Amino acid sequence: MHILAVGLNYRTAPVEVRERFTFAEQDLPAALEKLKLTKSVLEGVIVATCNRTEIYVVVDRLHMCGYFIRSFMEQWFGIPRDQFTQHLYIYEDEQAIRHLFRVTCGLDSMVLGETQILGQVKHAFLAAQERKATATWFNMLFKQAVTLGKRAHSETSIGESAVSVSYAAVELGKRIFGTFKDKKVMILGAGKMSELTVKHLYAGGAAEVIVANRTLARAEELASKFQGTPVTMDQALQRLHEVDIVISSTGAKEYVLDTRSVREQMKQRQSRPLFMIDIAVPRDIDPAAGDIHNVFLYDIDDLEGIVESNLEMRRTEAAKIEVMMESEMEQFYQWLKTMGVRPVIRALQEKSASVHEETLQSLFNRLPDLDEHERTVIRKLTKSMMNQMLHDPINRIKELAVEKQGNESLEMFSQIFALEDRLDDAAAKVEHSHALAMRMKGTAQKEKQASVSESAPASYAPVGL
Repeated sequence: MHILAVGLNYRTAPVEVRERFTFAEQDLPAALEKLKLTKSVLEGVIVATCNRTEIYVVVDRLHMCGYFIRSFMEQWFGIPRDQFTQHLYIYEDEQAIRHLFRVTCGLDSMVLGETQILGQVKHAFLAAQERKATATWFNMLFKQAVTLGKRAHSETSIGESAVSVSYAAVELGKRIFGTFKDKKVMILGAGKMSELTVKHLYAGGAAEVIVANRTLARAEELASKFQGTPVTMDQALQRLHEVDIVISSTGAKEYVLDTRSVREQMKQRQSRPLFMIDIAVPRDIDPAAGDIHNVFLYDIDDLEGIVESNLEMRRTEAAKIEVMMESEMEQFYQWLKTMGVRPVIRALQEKSASVHEETLQSLFNRLPDLDEHERTVIRKLTKSMMNQMLHDPINRIKELAVEKQGNESLEMFSQIFALEDRLDDAAAKVEHSHALAMRMKGTAQKEKQASVSESAPASYAPVGL
């Protein structure tokens, strides 16, 4: 089996492409079900954020799997593959694991070290697990990735100093106006991103913040935290002429602000400029609105790089996380090596249980006068003896399985306990697990030329990192 990561992100695809490949929250269960039915896919997780859409899969073979995943994307989004293939990156095995760890730790984010992605990956994994789209491999790998992400932020300073997409939006506003003092700001959307943005705006001295949301109760909840003014979305559109800055981050599938609405409101502004930042994906504001006189419109792609002053420290901390990642990857390889020994342990436990039961039945036949309580006591004591006898051998074979000659140790272990008749392919499984772990570590892997042709060759080189 192999692990693949297929996706596109802010590095490989502009926002106008990414917004066409978003999974709505309500559609994710159906998408996972369809992914599970994709040929060769054994496990799957879909990570979809404003800056990336990534599909992680465990597959039974590499050949043609990239083709199958592209077909899944083509059918789900209804977009011909020739319109998006050039934006894709495909990682396999070691590179896929490393990429997942980097994503979860915030090392692959537009804003280095941001923490929001950790919760998004965890949510994606739990959603997949709930739909039974994950099994042994991803249940282990994603839990390990989430744990690593938590460690990265608790054991390093990578999350310190204000650097986030919402912070970047506010910093961009400062570059335009110099200060938010006496400025009136309108926030469209009342989600987490909007809340972070309002926090930064108040810290920057904004005089008044209007919070608009489709659900007025949610707007009121957010506005109350910052002494802001809650309004409905319709009311916000009528008050657009009052504000200096608009920052939009809703989950709408269509434009919240179209060009006509903006043009009508600009007539009432008496030549005062309107600064708008659209940090939503899909975008909330019609890009054509940026062509209107005195309207300055920026989208999420315009935010990259404006917080460089705070990133140098984070890069130093990122190097520490890279070291932590190496240790975590080694742990995953060690776990992978033990996969082949599980049939052996199971066979030993089953054989011991069978011997235990046969012995008890023989004993009970010889002692027919034993009452139920006496039989229960004998059963528990003898089972405890069996478990204690097996404890050390089981731990020892686990240790031997991760050694270089693990398959040979398994064969000898099986012979000692006479398990051959119960194990037809256990040795092959251990040998395969060893080979797979070694290949994932890169000892047998060679750099391969990327290919996105319809013939879908067996492997791909990474694109976009």
